[in-house]
Amino acid sequence: MLQFLSKEVGVVVPELEYKFTNDVLFKWLFTRNQELLKRLIAGMLDISLESINEFVVTNPDIPPEVVDEKLCRLDISMVVDGSRIGLEVQVSNEGDFPERSLYYWAREYSSALKAGGEYIDLPRTIIISILNFKQFNCTEYFSQHMVLEVTRYTVLTDRLCLQFYELPKLPDVDDTDDELMFWLTLFNAKTEDDLSKIEAIGGDVMKEAIGAYRTVTATDEFRQLERMRADALNIKASALGHARREAIRETDEKWQGIVDEKDAQLADKDIELAEQAAELAKKDKELDKLRTILEMQSTDSE
Repeated sequence: MLQFLSKEVGVVVPELEYKFTNDVLFKWLFTRNQELLKRLIAGMLDISLESINEFVVTNPDIPPEVVDEKLCRLDISMVVDGSRIGLEVQVSNEGDFPERSLYYWAREYSSALKAGGEYIDLPRTIIISILNFKQFNCTEYFSQHMVLEVTRYTVLTDRLCLQFYELPKLPDVDDTDDELMFWLTLFNAKTEDDLSKIEAIGGDVMKEAIGAYRTVTATDEFRQLERMRADALNIKASALGHARREAIRETDEKWQGIVDEKDAQLADKDIELAEQAAELAKKDKELDKLRTILEMQSTDSE
């Protein structure tokens, strides 16, 4: 069994400057090498490359102003033999990815209905997500979700399909005929050593993909876009960090205000109790005086 991503004990291997899960690299690489993208999609849809008659990338460009947006999503949208396909990579788990994927699907699906069109003509729409984290509580790295009847498990429609590939769950690769597994292992590559191992036994397609990767990452245009993207993400992280700190500060101030108010109420209560205690002590003295007078009167009468 060949374990591509293992490292020799005691050997420090530097990480890749740009990994295949980098969203700018991902889109730049595959929209400029669409034959590679076509092979990847064929594997993910489990269809033969030769069977694809229509393959169109509908959003091939990466405008700099879009990259500079802090919340932009650099996915690849395609039409493959009439079906709409969305492909994206997601590095961090923000806790809402299934819901986000369903929203992306709904947007892609609904946008296909033209004015005057019929619902029956809406295309099959598949959102494919390559995740750099574990999303589902299972051991399988691949999950496919459709709309099913919950007792008979019959499919309502094939128009909705969400596919997820969880990279941390990938097994060791030992099947050199499984091109899709090589693709996924390439997305999971962390070091130059990983790339060299994949290139050595992954066949001509992997050599072409890695060659395209090295060409793209060496260009000034890509590096500029990547710097813009990194700056935008840093600004987003800083804004979120500031908002988090402000929320903590406001919460602390709120609770401190509540504590101070309670302390003041307790202090007022202590004063009230002290006054009541003083009043009771005064009454006790008066009672003692009355008791003494009564005792003296009783003695005189005897």
